[in-house]
Amino acid sequence: MKLVESIMTRNPCCTAGRKITVKGLMLHSVGCPQPKASAFISSWNSPAHDTSCVHGFIDGNDGTVYQTLPWNHRGWHCGSGNKGSGNNTHIGVEMCEPACIRYTAGSNFTCSNLTEAKAVAERTYEAAVELFAMLCKKYSLNPLADGIIISHREGHGRGIASNHGDPEHLWMQLGMGYTMDTFRRAVKEAMGGASSGGSGTDGYTKIMGDAAATAEQMKAYLKAKNPGAAQSVLDMVPLYLSEGKAEGVRGDIAFAQSCLETGNFTFSGSAVTLSQNNFCGMGVTSNGMRGNSFDTPQLGIRAQVQHLKAYASTDALKNARIDPRFKYVTRGCAGYVEWLGQKENPDGKGWAAGAGYGQKICDILSKITGMVVDEPKQEVKEVWYRVRKSWKDTKSQIGAYHNLDYAKRCADLHEGYSVFDENGKAVYSKRSSGKSVDTLVREVIQGKWGNGAERKKRLELAGYDYTAIQKKVNKMVK
Repeated sequence: MKLVESIMTRNPCCTAGRKITVKGLMLHSVGCPQPKASAFISSWNSPAHDTSCVHGFIDGNDGTVYQTLPWNHRGWHCGSGNKGSGNNTHIGVEMCEPACIRYTAGSNFTCSNLTEAKAVAERTYEAAVELFAMLCKKYSLNPLADGIIISHREGHGRGIASNHGDPEHLWMQLGMGYTMDTFRRAVKEAMGGASSGGSGTDGYTKIMGDAAATAEQMKAYLKAKNPGAAQSVLDMVPLYLSEGKAEGVRGDIAFAQSCLETGNFTFSGSAVTLSQNNFCGMGVTSNGMRGNSFDTPQLGIRAQVQHLKAYASTDALKNARIDPRFKYVTRGCAGYVEWLGQKENPDGKGWAAGAGYGQKICDILSKITGMVVDEPKQEVKEVWYRVRKSWKDTKSQIGAYHNLDYAKRCADLHEGYSVFDENGKAVYSKRSSGKSVDTLVREVIQGKWGNGAERKKRLELAGYDYTAIQKKVNKMVK
C-alpha cells in the first residue's frame, strides 16, 4: 500500500481540530465517476467546503491512499441518523470510482467498460483492505467484531449515518462478488490473523443484539430468491424485527434461519407448511414429524425468537412463553449463530444436527445485509436559527442558518445581536467586547490593530464588526 499524507489543512473539519476516540472504521465510495483522488482533494481543501471531510481517499487509477485528515480528528463523512452520528466514532475513507460509469437514478448506474470498471473496483478494494488492517492495528480494533468495520450503508442501518448505499452498490452492480463480510475477513487476514484482545469467538455472530438488516432488505432478499412469495409472507417480515427487539434477539438472524428452514418460504422439502405458521421447523425432531403449529404468523415468529433466546441467553423472557420446546433447551449453550449446529457447538448442543447449520444461516444473513435497497424516506424537519437584535424585531434579522455554529459566528460579528431558535428563545448572545466603538476606532487610527487584511482579520477574530468600525474610522479620518 502506498500511503501519501495530503492533509486538507484549509477544510473547516481540519481547522476545527476536534478529536474523536476512534471506535471503528467506515468505508465509503464517492458516488460519482471520478477515479482521481486529487480531484476531490483539490476541491475539498477550501474554507468554503464546510459540508464534508473524510480521513482519506483511495485513488482508482493506482490504488494510492491519500490521508486527508489526521486519523483521530473528527470528520464529516456519513451524516447522522436516529441514533447519532458515526462522525463521532468512526474514521471515514472514500474509494474513488471508475470514469466509465454513469449514474441514472439513486445508486443505479450504467457502465460502458466493465473490464475497466472492475479493475478500478478491485484496486480500491485491495488498497482499502491494507489501509483498514493498518488502522485496526494502530487502534487495537478487531475487524470482525460487531460495528467495528462498517460501510456507509450499514451505518445507516445502525442509525448513525445518512441514507446511502455505498460501497456495496458498486460491487453488486459490477458483479465483483465483494460484500462487507468478505471485506472484514480480508482485513483480518491482512492483519496476519492476529487477535485484537479477543478469544476464540472473535468474529462470531452474536444472536443477542440489534438487527443489522432492515425489513426492506429482508423483503428484497426474499423476492430475489422467491419471486412468487405470497404477499402474506412479505407482510409478516417486519414481525421478525419487532419480536426480536422485544426479547433482545437479532430479528434478522431469525429471518435468515426461517429462509434456511423453509427454502425461502417455498416450503419445498420442508416438514412444515405455511398454514402451520411454523417457519423454523420447530418440533420436527425426526423424519416424518409434522412439527408444531401456531394460531398466527406473529405467534409462530415469537416462538422462534424465544427458542433462539433460550439458546443464546439465560435472561428471562419479556413476553409470555409461547415456545412449547423452551424447557428442553440448556439455557445459554449457544450464544453465537455458529454454535447453533450441534457438530460445531463446544458442548455438542444446538438447534440442528446437520453439519455447518449455523454457518449456513450466517451466509444467508450476509446476503441479506448486502442487499442495496431504497429505504422509505423519513421526513426531516429543517430547523432554522435566526440572528436578530430581538425576536420581535424581525426587520433587524441579518441571517438565518440551519447550522447553529454558523449562526453564532454571524452574531459574534455584529454588536447587539443574538441567535434565536424557532420558538423565539435566545440560544446565544454575542460575547461582550469590553470596549466601546469609539475606543476601538481610536485604537484603529493609532495603528494598534494593524493595517488592511491584517486589521480585518484581527478585529473579526476578536468578535468585532469590522465593517461598522471601518466606516467610523473613514469618517473620522476625513
